[in-house]
Amino acid sequence: MIEKKNVVEEQVNAVLVGVVQKEQTEQQVIEYMDELAFLAETAGAITTRRYTQKMAHPDSKTFVGKGKLEEIKQYILLHGNIGLVIFDDELTGSQIQNIEKELQTKTIDRSDLILDIFARRAKTAQARTQVELAQYQYILPRLKGMWSHLERQGGGIGSRGPGETEIETDRRIVKDKISLLRKRLLEIDKQSFTQRKERGEFIRVALVGYTNVGKSTLMNTLSKSEVFAENKLFATLDTTTRKVVFEQTPFLLSDTVGFIRKLPHHLVESFKSTLDEVREADVLLHVVDISHAQYEEQLAVVNKTLADLGSADKPTITIFNKMDKYEAEAFDQWLEPEVKEDILRELKERWQNETKGNCVFVSATEKTNLADLRQTILNKVREMYQIRYPYKAEYFY
Repeated sequence: MIEKKNVVEEQVNAVLVGVVQKEQTEQQVIEYMDELAFLAETAGAITTRRYTQKMAHPDSKTFVGKGKLEEIKQYILLHGNIGLVIFDDELTGSQIQNIEKELQTKTIDRSDLILDIFARRAKTAQARTQVELAQYQYILPRLKGMWSHLERQGGGIGSRGPGETEIETDRRIVKDKISLLRKRLLEIDKQSFTQRKERGEFIRVALVGYTNVGKSTLMNTLSKSEVFAENKLFATLDTTTRKVVFEQTPFLLSDTVGFIRKLPHHLVESFKSTLDEVREADVLLHVVDISHAQYEEQLAVVNKTLADLGSADKPTITIFNKMDKYEAEAFDQWLEPEVKEDILRELKERWQNETKGNCVFVSATEKTNLADLRQTILNKVREMYQIRYPYKAEYFY
């Protein structure tokens, strides 16, 4: 019988490990490690040390070199209170086993960490089933190396899923479980499809973007609803849809799960039904945290994911959010107002050109420029009514 633990009993001290490969710069890896630390914090871990190593190719046995692994081992022995080692890249079952044998410390990778967070955030039957399916798909190719690893993990981060106590050692059982979960998801998907069909002939607008860019805050502001929002990754997991009316023009607004770099492909596959809101949307609102140092890379990650979902060509309004934070971090108090205005004008002109005029710069928390955003959305929604439901459009003017 498989037990599932749904909460982190206590915070654990963690060491983060990343590899600088030939196609990456050191600065990129530092930013990736910052994101990994934020993921770890979201899961309840406290990062005490980070390690990175330049390598042309990861070591097939231990991912990092022997010298680096020994350095990590000595740090763990010296401090004695390190309960977790987290690698920024995906590990094989045998690599996990070899690393744990050397470090005598529970080891997980980025995918396992993200799955753990998703497991805790999942509230509905659909989300819980999707996460459980992704967990089993993650485990299946790692069976040979992971069973002993799973038997040792008594709980906590990375163990919020299949297999804490009486581990099934038979691959067939895991495959049967995957098959069962897929069938269960099909039934849930049918119900979700019926619910979407019952919404009537409304233009559908979906908020998309990298995780933690402020989608849920914008959802609350635009729809005057109470959608859960906090400064943590994947605060929103289940899709929320609300009916919104701007100047007698109704439309459906959906908040969707955030994307992230190196999102486990099994998780994307499992959540395709949830992402149907994106695929079926008439208009996308792509929210970008412009205050983030790597906002352009995050924007590219989202665009690639949208392309993978077949939604890259949908009418899109790019919303550059957190302008208040951007200005606070980019401009010091001695900067001449004229220089500041020139920088902001150049920034806005650049993205107006990049998006062919389909962008707005706002602050959802400070509620700045929201009137412009509402008008931009209203114009696009009315345009889509003319295309999709022309016999209804005349009533919305």
